This record gives sequence, C-alpha cells and structure tokens, in this order.
Amino acid sequence: MNHRLFTILAFCALLPTGAAAQPVIRQLYFDTRASFHQEVDGGRYNSQFTGDHFNLNIRGSLSEHLDFRIRQRLNKKVFDERNMFNATDFLYLRWDATSRWSFTVGKNAVLIGGYEFDATPIDVYYYSNFCNNLYQGFSFGADAAYSFAPGQRFVFQFCNSPLSLGFQGLYAYNFAWTGRFASWWDTIWSVNFVQDEYRRTINYISLGNHLVFGGLAVDFDLMNRAGSGQRNFFSDYTLISKIIWTVGKWNLCAKAGYERNAIENVDALGRALDLAVAPGTRNVYAGCGVEFFPLPDRDRLRLHAVYFKSSTIGVDNFDIGITWRLDVISR
Repeated sequence: MNHRLFTILAFCALLPTGAAAQPVIRQLYFDTRASFHQEVDGGRYNSQFTGDHFNLNIRGSLSEHLDFRIRQRLNKKVFDERNMFNATDFLYLRWDATSRWSFTVGKNAVLIGGYEFDATPIDVYYYSNFCNNLYQGFSFGADAAYSFAPGQRFVFQFCNSPLSLGFQGLYAYNFAWTGRFASWWDTIWSVNFVQDEYRRTINYISLGNHLVFGGLAVDFDLMNRAGSGQRNFFSDYTLISKIIWTVGKWNLCAKAGYERNAIENVDALGRALDLAVAPGTRNVYAGCGVEFFPLPDRDRLRLHAVYFKSSTIGVDNFDIGITWRLDVISR
C-alpha cells in the first residue's frame, strides 16, 4: 500500500498546475475516521478500537470544461476477483458541454434518491438494511444531466447494477431529480430500474427530502421497492428520518428508520424479489449522538459519540470517535 500511495502522490506532483488549459489539481486531501466501538449483545460486553475510513480524495480538471474526481478507500480490499475496482468510489470525467448540459463517464455513485444513501460514507455512523445490503453503491457507467433552472437538475444514468457483484452484464437505468421546492426544502428524488443476479428487474421509487429551519436540519426519505410479479404496492418499503440541531460548535443528532418487506414477496421459485431487504423483514433501527467541531473549519476535525441499535441484529452499539482531514492541495 505504501508503494501505491507514493506512486499516486508522485504522479500528482508532476502534473502541470499553471495555465487553465492544462491539467490542474484543485483538491488533494486525506480523510479518516477511527472509533472506540463498544457493544452489548445478550448481556455480553465487547469493545475494540476500529479504523472505519481512510480515503484519498482528488479533484481537478483536464481542461476548461473537463473535470475529474477520484476517491480511493485505502483501508478497503483493493482487488476482488469479481470487481478489481472494489476500493474505488469515484473515478470519473465530467464534461460541461454547455451551461445546462453535462456528461459523466466512469465510476460514480449510483443515482438512487434519498439522503441516507447520498450522504458521504465517512459521515454516516449506521445505515439501513437496504444501504448495507447493496452489493455496490458506486459503479461504472455514464450519465447525462440537464440543469433547467438554478439548483434544479434532471439526470439519466446508465450503469452497472448495484445488485451485481462486479462486472456481470447487469445494469441499472436511473432517472433522478435534484432540486428544491423552496429555499428551505431540497430534494433528491429518483425512479430506478435495477437488474439483479437472476436477470429480473426491480423498481425503486425513492423520495429524499432535506428541510432546513435555521439551525435545525431534517431529512425524510421514503422508498418503495417493487419486483416483477409483486402483488401489492407499498408492501416493500423503507422510511427514514434524521434530525441535526446545530448549536455553535455542537451538533445534536438523531436518526430512525423502519423497513418492511412482506413475506409473500417471492417469485414462483421462492426466490426473494428484493435482494437487499429480505421478505419477512420488519426492521426498526434508531440512534442518537453528539458531534463537536473544535476548529473553525468544521471539515478538519470532528469528535463524535453515538448510540444506535437495529431490531434485526439486536445489539446495543456505542461509538466514541474522531474524524479528521489533511489538505495537501486546496485551491
């Protein structure tokens, strides 16, 4: 890993940073999160220090209208026989063709609506079963985006399926709207058609809403999932709500979710129509915590203490940790 990291940094140092028409690195930074994790399972107490994230992030441009982004997880298994880019979240080029049209190709986040799914992983302390059980939340593909008004954008994405183990000729067709209804109400809404390993197609309708009232931010996500042959609409769904109240250098946080998939949602062979949330699931998960930002730049250092529990697993979790960021290049 040390040799690989040195090679990346040496390459970045050699790139020209002068004229706008030349390749330019605008951001190069590392971010990491570590925790002291404690849990109580059936009356038994366990604890350990854990390294949760260690990422290399690079943003820049190859020309005036051609940008790139890279995020490599340095603590994740790099090579998997099914996915040799397993540890890479972002590896894409974006061409701003006009003031309204842009096109992206490479590895990017799958465009599934909702603020839990959209959040940067290093900022999420616990996930729903749906997010945890997707095989890949970032995949290779291409998208076309049209900005029809300030802050309003439609995107169509064609990419490898998040329900595929790697490169299996399985695809997802995603239509997303990122926008707002008012200055205090932002949205990430999507309609998705996703192929699974049995070459069936499941449909997601995901409505993510972000509301801001002064120092109080509220997220509300609603997702319905419907596999081919499913009898009842809204028999496989997820509801998530998150609240963050910012007071000076402190964030007071809480998040809760409910996931249900009716036990009859299987095909003629008895296979689950939804491979992310199993039939028969009734999962409640919730937690609360506090974050403290000791430096004026809140991105540089964060301390956290978080409690969470899921009814599916039934373990009480308590994390105390630190997240910090080192900027190598920042323009």
